[in-house]
Amino acid sequence: MKKPTFVQPDPQTWIDSFHFEIPIKIRYCETDMLGHVNNVSYFMYFEQGRIEYFEHLGLTEDLFSEKHVSVVADLECQYLAQLYLKDPLKLRVKVAEIGRSSMDVHYAVVVSGELKAAGRGTIVLIDTASGKSTPIPDAAKERILAFEETRT
Repeated sequence: MKKPTFVQPDPQTWIDSFHFEIPIKIRYCETDMLGHVNNVSYFMYFEQGRIEYFEHLGLTEDLFSEKHVSVVADLECQYLAQLYLKDPLKLRVKVAEIGRSSMDVHYAVVVSGELKAAGRGTIVLIDTASGKSTPIPDAAKERILAFEETRT
């Protein structure tokens, strides 16, 4: 059974829609005996990229503080091709959709222009006192939308 993909309309157009990218150095401990990157490592790369994306936009206080914390509600990865220890990995990150208290974040794992894996996940802003979802501050939404929309 083939799962529908969020990589739309085609892989290259989807890759080109990202405006934030970081290099990832693959560590030896993230590989298996055949030199492939272990499937769980992709999720660590997604976390690193997501945090750096929010830091780049100056949103750390809005999304990670004593009052609010961002949590992962769901996370998925579509593995398209193998990654190896020496691959010059670039991770692209974007907020594809933003709602009242959540956002859909996409991840593109790229090596030399080739899409090796695609990821997406829902991030929810939680009020630490109540443990319930809380609205994303308007200023944070505006900053994300301005960053994503002005680069399309």
